Formats: sequence, structure tokens, C-alpha cells
Amino acid sequence: MKTLKDVKPGQTVTIVKLHGEGAVKRRIMDMGLTKGTEVFVRKVAPLGDPIEVNVRSYELSLRKADCEQIEVTA
Repeated sequence: MKTLKDVKPGQTVTIVKLHGEGAVKRRIMDMGLTKGTEVFVRKVAPLGDPIEVNVRSYELSLRKADCEQIEVTA
């Protein structure tokens, strides 16, 4: 299983599934990260947290813990 945390900067991936439960999953979905959405990884901070992505034509910074909950495919 490949998660958004494993994606290198400059790559575009598609969300396959959201893991997690309750408020965490709801917050991720509220940010526009839903199944079938394309995500472009712009950059990753030196220590890996946060990760900056482009999704639905806006920029978003995500924590590493949230990225581990998002399963993707290339």
C-alpha cells in the first residue's frame, strides 16, 4: 500500500482510499481530498513534515500523520 507520505516531490498521484475514522477522516475529506482526486506533491519539508500539495487547483499543507491515512496510486 502506497500512501501520500511516500510520494516524491514533482509526482502526481490519484487517491484510492481514505483510512482513519471519525473526525480525522471527515477533516481530510473537507479539505477536498476524496477518492479519485488527483494530487500533485509540490514539496516536502526537510524533516518530512509538512508536505505541500496542489489539489483541486489550490495549495494545501498536510501533516505527515494525515498523509499516512491517504492511500494513493500513480
